[in-house]
Amino acid sequence: MKNSEPKNSEMKHSDFRNSGLTRREAMGLLGAGAALAVAPRIAFGAEPTFPKGAIIRTILKDMPPDQLTGGATLFHEHLSLAPDFLPKWMAASRAMNAGRGGGGGGGGRGGGAAPAASSAPPATPAPFFMQDVDLMTAELVTAKNEGVACIVDGGHPDMGRDFNFLKQISIKSGVPIVAGAGFYTQPFYPEEIATMSEDDIVQAILKQVDADPIGALGEIGSWDEITDTERKVFRAIGRAQKETDLGVFTHTGIPGKSAMEQLDLLEKGGAKPNRIVIGHVGNLVDPKVEVHKELCKRGAFIGFDRQGGAGDARQVPMVMALIEAGYADHLMFSSDLASAAQIKKNGGGGYAQTLTVFVPKVKAAGATDEVLHSIMVDNPRRVLAFVPKKARKR
Repeated sequence: MKNSEPKNSEMKHSDFRNSGLTRREAMGLLGAGAALAVAPRIAFGAEPTFPKGAIIRTILKDMPPDQLTGGATLFHEHLSLAPDFLPKWMAASRAMNAGRGGGGGGGGRGGGAAPAASSAPPATPAPFFMQDVDLMTAELVTAKNEGVACIVDGGHPDMGRDFNFLKQISIKSGVPIVAGAGFYTQPFYPEEIATMSEDDIVQAILKQVDADPIGALGEIGSWDEITDTERKVFRAIGRAQKETDLGVFTHTGIPGKSAMEQLDLLEKGGAKPNRIVIGHVGNLVDPKVEVHKELCKRGAFIGFDRQGGAGDARQVPMVMALIEAGYADHLMFSSDLASAAQIKKNGGGGYAQTLTVFVPKVKAAGATDEVLHSIMVDNPRRVLAFVPKKARKR
């Protein structure tokens, strides 16, 4: 395996926008096509099997897992955040960097870097893009046309997620959305988390799950060096996973930092490794992929989830190393889209950028259509499908 990407994989967002990539062509990158939804895949691994009664819970309805075989499922994106979330995120990052005397980290949002936005303010301030139903509907329709079948939203109450907004854009776009629940990271916790017991936090999480049709626990994070309060939350999430059987996806701060401890804590709470995605591990650049392999050996999934940007060049060789080591069925791809600069309207790759920008690079590096299908279509269903222990309320 080469340590650099082939020249023909060095494509920018604009290359794919200008190529007129159709849904059929995008799905062809996954070894899919018109018959994908009805024809079983036999060339790679085993077709996923699910327990009787297993569903994937979207905000509009519960779906049998086989209804999401016709396109890619993006396990970690953002469709609804408070307007002040990213400014607060950047302020917390700068404060952390200053405390360390500079340097990288701060939960780094590298890897899926979007084109820089213009510094000139608009003549008339536009609504925050994640509060603009028409704009977000158009973005999701485009993503659907580019081969996306379902999107998991990584927000929850302490990130300013608006559940009704998600419902509106799902209805208008026709894109199924899975909503998450939980608590994000220390800088964003509600003040009361510090004094709540682990039992109290478990009950708070279960209350979120009962209040809305929640389909996952995430994004659950640690901010650079994991804190004692974050450890408490992770143990509580592990217990909530055991109680609900919902899949969990996480955020690691300094690339890969605390990844192993996150898995330890979730398992200590009772969570099953095969229901866990440790996030942002793709940003831990290591040609030997030692931490990545260890997480996979323990049964967890790992997230290459800031894809579709400059960081792809360092991550494609790691993906190939993991595929060659036999861990394709532990990989999850997504882009963690969170800024206006990343959407199609503003010149970014849009919500399908993992599929239209990153996946072609992995294919050019030698991954087969069957393997890419497994990663983009099958693996997310394995994490999201569960047998509900309570009836859906609405």
